[in-house]
Amino acid sequence: MKKNDDIILDITSLSGQGVGIGRVDGMAVFVDNTAVGDRVEAHIIKVKKNYSVGKLSKIIFPSESRKEVDCPVFSRCGGCAFRHIHYKNELEIKSAGVYDAMKRIGSLDVKPKEILPAPIEVGYRNKAQYPVSTDENGLYYGFYARHSHRVIRSEGCKLQPPIFEKTMKLIKFWADKNGVSAYDETKGEGILRHILLRYGEKTGELMAVAVINADSLPFAEDLTEILREGLGENLASLQYNVNKEDTNVILGEKTVKVFGNDYITDEICGVKVRISAASFYQVNRAAAEVLYKKAAAYIEKEDKVILDLFCGIGTVGLSVLNLCGREGRTLVGVEIVPAAIENAKQNALLGGVQNARFILGDATAAAEKLSRENIVPDTVIVDPPRKGCDEKLLKIIAYDFAPKKLIYISCDPATLARDSKILSENGYELKEYSPVDLFPGTAHIETVALFEQAE
Repeated sequence: MKKNDDIILDITSLSGQGVGIGRVDGMAVFVDNTAVGDRVEAHIIKVKKNYSVGKLSKIIFPSESRKEVDCPVFSRCGGCAFRHIHYKNELEIKSAGVYDAMKRIGSLDVKPKEILPAPIEVGYRNKAQYPVSTDENGLYYGFYARHSHRVIRSEGCKLQPPIFEKTMKLIKFWADKNGVSAYDETKGEGILRHILLRYGEKTGELMAVAVINADSLPFAEDLTEILREGLGENLASLQYNVNKEDTNVILGEKTVKVFGNDYITDEICGVKVRISAASFYQVNRAAAEVLYKKAAAYIEKEDKVILDLFCGIGTVGLSVLNLCGREGRTLVGVEIVPAAIENAKQNALLGGVQNARFILGDATAAAEKLSRENIVPDTVIVDPPRKGCDEKLLKIIAYDFAPKKLIYISCDPATLARDSKILSENGYELKEYSPVDLFPGTAHIETVALFEQAE
């Protein structure tokens, strides 16, 4: 096989990123936008020692799992991976991907519990970060193409609630009216870089943050007036964030309030929460409730002290506390983002939770501090970022805190598998784990795992 060959290929599996895989003479060939069971014609665009990459030319026989694509930019936008197959097949692929990682990376041949689906499959995101660009028709918005910073125009994205599209059209109108330019990262010129939107599904409150390559937001009063007129009482917060750095990081350090509050409110598992621009909050509130209920089910009556590491704005710990009962329990949360920890404290106050303490700091350093204070948790909950937990932290949990159980919430099967192996080598046994789909249509999957002290 060589570059520019045209081949006939049967797709026999899908990668965790939704890329179809077939084989020719034992060599794996990866082809985007295909499904297991497809027979396709593919044009080879890359040949490596152990694999090749093909571009889909034609579907000869479609798979039974294939469905009509509901997005005109699916093949170009980097957001979704599974808009071309039925949801039940997507769930099967995601569950198999988690199991494969646990077995291959974690050396743990423990099959997952049945995957928990999202309650809704479209319009579920409560947060979006829209990059902006310009063409002959003025400013436009969308999402980056896969592995690039090329903005693909994406109006009416299936993952976003309708209010996001309405808001973005109002912002485009304001920008075109006032000649507000889009940022050109190749030249380092232009003003508007991104628009960050957050939405409180339970409250209807919306936050809009203009990320700008400037010291202040031009025509801010006009934008306020346009958004207030167009969104009415839904507009709870308008802010701008200053980011003049040559960086891929979206938010800069300085955020300024223009209208309303510097936060929005929402409710999850009966817990009222305040969410700031930079705070972590699960983007699918309804599915996050499924996840938190699963985690709370592992808390037993005798679990009195709960340590919540990487606590964010407190949603995991406060939700679990609310679901399994507050009486006689103490919650300690640890988080490194200052705004998030302040939100967590406010969220505890909003809910009248007095038996919660939130500590600002790196999870590893805070764990060492609590260990010196002789805080002995019955249960530790970790919800780390994609990179997972570092080995030092896992050993502090295993040997200094030595809780009888550890509940691990993961957004990356590979790092969960790696950390599971470390825990299994340091006295903790994986009892069970459940994939939970918070991101229908995309390649992402959450997992909640229960570890207990090995006997």
